[in-house]
Amino acid sequence: MAILKVQTPPIKSQGIKTKLVPWIQSIIPTDFDGRWIEPFMGTGAVAFNVTPERALLCDSNPHLINFYADMASGAIMPEVVKDYLVREGGLLLVKGEAHYYFVRERFNAEHSPLDFLFLNRAGFNGMIRFNRKGGFNIPFCRKPQRFAQSYVTKITNQVAWVSNTIKAKQFTFKCQGFNATIAEASPSDIIYCDPPYIGRHVDYYNGWNDAQERELSNFKGKFILSTWHHNDYRENNYVKSLWSQHKVLTREHFYHVGGKESNRNPMVEALITNFNTPPLIDKEIPSQYSLFDESLRYHTA
Repeated sequence: MAILKVQTPPIKSQGIKTKLVPWIQSIIPTDFDGRWIEPFMGTGAVAFNVTPERALLCDSNPHLINFYADMASGAIMPEVVKDYLVREGGLLLVKGEAHYYFVRERFNAEHSPLDFLFLNRAGFNGMIRFNRKGGFNIPFCRKPQRFAQSYVTKITNQVAWVSNTIKAKQFTFKCQGFNATIAEASPSDIIYCDPPYIGRHVDYYNGWNDAQERELSNFKGKFILSTWHHNDYRENNYVKSLWSQHKVLTREHFYHVGGKESNRNPMVEALITNFNTPPLIDKEIPSQYSLFDESLRYHTA
């Protein structure tokens, strides 16, 4: 499962793990031949880059699952996406943000996966957020020229990459809760968990609370967990209280979240595992981050 180049899927999100994929890949046992399971698939960036032979990819957000399931079935193909974005992008250029809100209203009524892609790529800051009624509520990014030819080509190429990956492997997509997904795992599988970061962003489909974090920490099976460790202002106390009995690897990562520079800060990311990982190249974490003594390391693979 060697990665030659990390690629980006067509669906964007804040907190996407694209830049962390090589790090995640580096701790997967070299003899792994089970199924790769994700209870919190999100954009699919990790699974599509790791490219296991078999994968079960799940999420509680039906729109993410519907989009990729349609790609798996052939209902969404690169040429379909290109034609759609050229047409809707042309209307956006002529009508401006009024067309964005027209598509948003249409999506909230009809739930078209292609409209979901349009909103995701034309909405503010690549955010995915739903209100309590399940309606997509991200505002327009205020770029009527958003779908220029080069941008449409970029998205079309991303769809082609994911489509080819799905066709070459045995990938299954399901909309279900994390408990149901974990229950399908066997001892030979690896469960990669990337739940909504506790104490941070939540929405209608991706809320996360203390009870869920504790429930997740009790499951059985071979796993890798992504979570946040600390930033300049506070630490994630759940790492110490729920996960410290496992191997905790850390490294600094810079997230572009929010529209203001003040909201774009570095954060120390953690990968937590309960199995033996390949040899790692570590270095001592700087003293200002010494919250957990010897368990805190930067992984530099």
